Amino acid sequence: MIIGIVGLGLIGGSLCKAIKAKTKHTVYGFDIDQSINSYAVLDKSIDAILNKQNLSDCDYVLLSVYPKATIDYLEENASFIKDGAVVIDCGGVKRSICEQCFNIASKRNFAFIGGHPMAGLHQSGFKYSKADLFLGASMILTPQNTDDISLLQKVTEFIKSIGFASVTATTPENHDRIIAFTSQLAHVVSNAYVKSPQAKVHKGFSAGSYKDLTRVAKLNENMWTELFLENKDNLIFELEHIISALSQYKTALENDDEDTLKALLKDGSDRKKAIDN
Repeated sequence: MIIGIVGLGLIGGSLCKAIKAKTKHTVYGFDIDQSINSYAVLDKSIDAILNKQNLSDCDYVLLSVYPKATIDYLEENASFIKDGAVVIDCGGVKRSICEQCFNIASKRNFAFIGGHPMAGLHQSGFKYSKADLFLGASMILTPQNTDDISLLQKVTEFIKSIGFASVTATTPENHDRIIAFTSQLAHVVSNAYVKSPQAKVHKGFSAGSYKDLTRVAKLNENMWTELFLENKDNLIFELEHIISALSQYKTALENDDEDTLKALLKDGSDRKKAIDN
């Protein structure tokens, strides 16, 4: 097949490299940074630069750009996508993208499926992309029609061929609700955690706990700002919940309430054990 990939950052670049390493498919790629396009051709991550002419040859088009750019690209290039092609976005939110992209695709003769690779690094950019980034990872899909089993089977086969271990199908609404907890809240908490005045003097006093909690504090502020605002209702809900929970620990400490503090800690520990089972 011929695969077109738009956006050659960490995810898009890794998709190119995974497809080239694990399949015999032809890969066309495009990034707004022309130097990345040139380098991707030179290091054989892509076979050619994606453009309006060869876009019409693509069997799959993977959009690995910010949410608004995803919608803009599809609006501008829908007429160049061939009948029967499958377009999958790889963004971190789904409702806003799917609502508009389902509508765009419905006016043409190609399929659009929302997608979210559950893989990444705290670094960003093509230079950090790698062919094994998705090895053993999960891919979330949010199709418009969950009854189209043949389409889902076809897409699942393609996704697993490049290293993903599993595929989870859900609705855009459910995706955004859960991802606010599993990903977005973690990034906000980590980013806020390092703002303690003690962060500047932690060296020599930190080990695994500090590293685990601060791993995603370093982030792409432009991308994450857009993702947070697109999913602000769900993220605000999670923030309100964790602020309320933290206030209980704070109150117990202020009151020297040993029993309450012990109960809070046990409850959290028990919940973690139950989640992991």
